[in-house]
Amino acid sequence: MVDEDFIRNLGIMIIAAAIFAMIARRLRVPTIVGYLISGVVLGPLTQIIGDAESVSIISEVGIVLLLFLVGLELDIAKIRNLGKVALLSGTGQIIVTLILSLGCCMLLGFELQTALIMGTALTFSSTVVVVKVLAEKKELDSLHGRIGIGVLLVQDLVAILLLTILAGIEKDVAFSFTDTVGKTVKAIGGMITLLAIALLASRFLLLRLLNWASTYPGMLFIWSLCWCFILVQIAHWFHLSHEIGAFMAGVSLAQLPFNHELGRRVNPLMNFFIAVFFTSLGINLNLDLPARYWLTAAALTVFVLIGKFGVVMVTTTRLKIDEKSAFFSGTLLCQISEFSLIFASLAFSKGLINETILSVIGLVGLSTISLSAYAIQYKSLLYRALKHRKILNLFGAEDSQSQTESSSLLSQHIILVGVNSLGTIIAEQLSKQGETVLAIDTNPQRLNQLSCRTLVGNAEDWAVLEEANLPQAKLLISALHIEDTNDLLAYRCRQLHVDCAIHAVDLDETNNLLEMDVTYLMIPKVDGIKLQNDKLSEMGILS
Repeated sequence: MVDEDFIRNLGIMIIAAAIFAMIARRLRVPTIVGYLISGVVLGPLTQIIGDAESVSIISEVGIVLLLFLVGLELDIAKIRNLGKVALLSGTGQIIVTLILSLGCCMLLGFELQTALIMGTALTFSSTVVVVKVLAEKKELDSLHGRIGIGVLLVQDLVAILLLTILAGIEKDVAFSFTDTVGKTVKAIGGMITLLAIALLASRFLLLRLLNWASTYPGMLFIWSLCWCFILVQIAHWFHLSHEIGAFMAGVSLAQLPFNHELGRRVNPLMNFFIAVFFTSLGINLNLDLPARYWLTAAALTVFVLIGKFGVVMVTTTRLKIDEKSAFFSGTLLCQISEFSLIFASLAFSKGLINETILSVIGLVGLSTISLSAYAIQYKSLLYRALKHRKILNLFGAEDSQSQTESSSLLSQHIILVGVNSLGTIIAEQLSKQGETVLAIDTNPQRLNQLSCRTLVGNAEDWAVLEEANLPQAKLLISALHIEDTNDLLAYRCRQLHVDCAIHAVDLDETNNLLEMDVTYLMIPKVDGIKLQNDKLSEMGILS
């Protein structure tokens, strides 16, 4: 029975993924690498796995929910402050990489149509890999993390558009320019309509519905999946692929105020389908290729790793991002995407490429995802090694230390963490009083508005505080609204015997901060009442 094959094959894939993930963790490499290798090992054992149709069903369901989860990670608010950087970097990277990829594929002897499809597949980077590794390293809110996610948002929107266009091409039908343009316009119109439905529902319908669902355990999770498959069905009505509907559903939910809670509940499902997707990807790879195509895959792998890194590094540094953050952003994006593999599979189903080309793209995906995961894992070591050999000077990046005007030499200065409205006022007032202020924030655009010294970085990172010379500071002020970060800053100040003033976001958290011997707690409600009483006393109303 198909059901028995389905359950058996799913079980074999999960067992293999779990074993290789455990091995990967013991070897201190990302779990995605373990999933890919488990699929490659299972691939030649198809007689054990059995019916390939059930594996295809598992992969197809996995792709739908995987793209829903990818969309769920794309909270526009996270990268709004970096909108210009994300838009220009993402657009520039797509255009330049596509041109270079097309030229590289044609130099390798492929005809124009094949080279165009391969070049397009090589252009996009993996949202799943980047988000997964950043989450494991707790760097989602870092500057390079937000730049990478912003660029990926632009890439994903373009990839969805290309999938929409490709889905409209019919197999074994003679090419007609007029028909192709008409179908493309129709597909784009359907996608825009679907996006409008998703965003309008996010604003006027989903908020109320999911607010109600969130009061019942487990209901929020079920209703989010319900919305996913509603949009999948709507996508079918517009003759769009189910992947597009799932992605749009995720994007619409990502804009809701409780998206963090939703993400936390969906995270186990995300881990499950990441394992299923990458294992099934390894299973479907045909490794029985002539030597010529192995060399082609190796050449394209080198191009993706080095070429995409160089393109991202150049585009971000031209937008005044410091050298270290630009380097880290480049390492995040030097692989091909799950969209690339879906795009190639769709092109194969349309008869635009053959199985050999599909396997070459799959091999490039396997290689670049694995190697880039290592590069992200050890990016700090790579950065120090390349910086020592002055290789990064070729990109003309501005050294992060130069932005702070040698902040490590500062002494008896005031460190301000968080340049929000409160932080901006504090920085201006202290500067007027003649204090030496060093402001730290992950958003370079906010820092550009200040007249004091600045440092781009995440204050949770000890290397940033070390560069700000925290041990020699006379005061640290945190205007952040992030409780965990404030607790960490208070703890480090107590260790170094540095006075600190912390913004107490929640009154329930004041006990934690008081235990850290915080010098002054900034509590807006209490400070407001004090100021009000002082004014009333001046007016003679209060004694």
